[in-house]
Amino acid sequence: MKHGIWALLLACTTYAWAAPDWTPARIVKIEPEKARVTLDHQRIKSMGMEAMTMPFKVDEAVKLAPFKVGQKVRFTVTEKNGHLVVDQMEPAK
Repeated sequence: MKHGIWALLLACTTYAWAAPDWTPARIVKIEPEKARVTLDHQRIKSMGMEAMTMPFKVDEAVKLAPFKVGQKVRFTVTEKNGHLVVDQMEPAK
C-alpha cells in the first residue's frame, strides 16, 4: 500500500512540473465577441488530435487583441465543460 501511495504522489508531482504541451498553429479567424479563435494547428499530442483547422473557445486570460489573422502562434489547450479551450497563446518564435 505504501508503494502505491508514493507512486501516485510521484506521478501527480511529475505532471504538475511538466512543461505545457505547446502546439504550433496559424490563426485563420478571430472572434473576440465570442471568445473564439479558429486555428490551423499541428497535431495536439496531449489530446491525441491530428492536425486540422478548427475553432476553439478562448480562456478569458488570453487576450486576442494583439493577434492577427495569418499570424503564426503556439498554444496550449485544455478540456473544460466538454469544450476544448485555448488557455495560453503566444506568437511563434
